[in-house]
Amino acid sequence: MKGQGLLLTAFGLGHLRPAPGTWGSTPPPLLVLLVLAFDGRLLAVNLLLLAMAAVFSAACVALGTWAEQRFAREDPPQVVADEVAGQCLALLFLPWRDTAADDTWRWNLALAITAFLAFRFFDILKPPPIGRLQRLPAGWGILADDLAAGLFALLITQALAWWVFRF
Repeated sequence: MKGQGLLLTAFGLGHLRPAPGTWGSTPPPLLVLLVLAFDGRLLAVNLLLLAMAAVFSAACVALGTWAEQRFAREDPPQVVADEVAGQCLALLFLPWRDTAADDTWRWNLALAITAFLAFRFFDILKPPPIGRLQRLPAGWGILADDLAAGLFALLITQALAWWVFRF
């Protein structure tokens, strides 16, 4: 597997079965929790998410045609760079806690799990208008529905964090 294949499959996660998209969605929340645990700065979390979203989005757009030819199908399941990018959006600018309070880990874990599940829900079911975005050509069709799913998941997670979760 060449460098472009490694990036598109999120370093091989896209080859894991079952549910390669779920495997591809796991790095962003895990990395957020690690950064919060060891660095604790919200700026670092958001910069990491923006950088990851940009890199994996660019890979989808630039290499989408190559991926569809390589795997002989549109939006191949092995390509999970789109899930990485979408999951990054779902986690971006959430009200993470960076204090040493007793409930910090519980709060951050609840946010990460909620954003992960919300993203997977929208990515799998693709309610309108998300599903229509897959009709875009090549890399844009691979990526756009996942970015939309990430945005929907972000809105749901923000709403739950501010109005429902009470830790």
